[in-house]
Amino acid sequence: MQSITDGEFRRAWFHLDFLEQLDGVAVTGNIAASSDAADTVHMTPPRLAVAGKLGHTHDIQVADYAYLASLTQRTPKVSIPSPTMVHFRGGRAELDALYRAGCRYVQMDHTNLAYLCDPVMREGARPRGDDPNQLPHAYAELINSVVAGRPDDLTVCIHLCRGNYRSTWFAAGGYEPVAEVLFNELDVDAFFLKYDDERSGDFAPLRFVPADRTVVLGLVTSKRPELEPIDELAARVSEAANYVDLAQLCLSPQCGFASTVEGNALTEDEQWRKLAHVVRAAEVIWS
Repeated sequence: MQSITDGEFRRAWFHLDFLEQLDGVAVTGNIAASSDAADTVHMTPPRLAVAGKLGHTHDIQVADYAYLASLTQRTPKVSIPSPTMVHFRGGRAELDALYRAGCRYVQMDHTNLAYLCDPVMREGARPRGDDPNQLPHAYAELINSVVAGRPDDLTVCIHLCRGNYRSTWFAAGGYEPVAEVLFNELDVDAFFLKYDDERSGDFAPLRFVPADRTVVLGLVTSKRPELEPIDELAARVSEAANYVDLAQLCLSPQCGFASTVEGNALTEDEQWRKLAHVVRAAEVIWS
């Protein structure tokens, strides 16, 4: 493993602990899920709202980055929520602060584009007055405004998340509805994509990936303890390589081991085995 993250170990939620520290952001109810999460785990994602003038008045993730960087000689990676989660433009301030602290690898966790792959959630946008076909363009413009002018040695990537609470999920659907915008309008270096089950669709949307971008295939599930056979992982990577060059592909778990403090239905030892399995599989596939 060459890039090291603490898995947001000090957060209760992957996004709320960050976003609630911004001035003007409030949590107002919940978003409906396409899955049966409301019945099975009695939770759906919190809904965020702008309740006042937005502001970024203090560094949010810098201290966590400094602690992580003190523990490893490899590349520390920081995960922050995408600015699209509250339609705010203050993300640039946090990126600047992280860069000054020495951070060179940032992942933005983006649920909105993933939700716009889901037919049910796409239709749910219309009553709010949003066009699901236009929202991806708006989100790309917003993210680009945040990362514009970033230093050449700062790597920024996007992770599309469909939910990872207590081993369940909240949205489904292949990447086709957002693929062209995702891969050709977003000015980021890499894309972390969930591909651990049929809910993610096929690899055909990867045909839009430019030659100078990296795609990290989330083929190893973090929701269940069983290990996918390496020959099956290799076959799936080979299938993806029909659409994008193998040298542009990487392998990872489909998500972190939890979106919230409750975690998934895995033990700590099972999580370590998953990470070791990713390394072994990558050594085989790219040998």
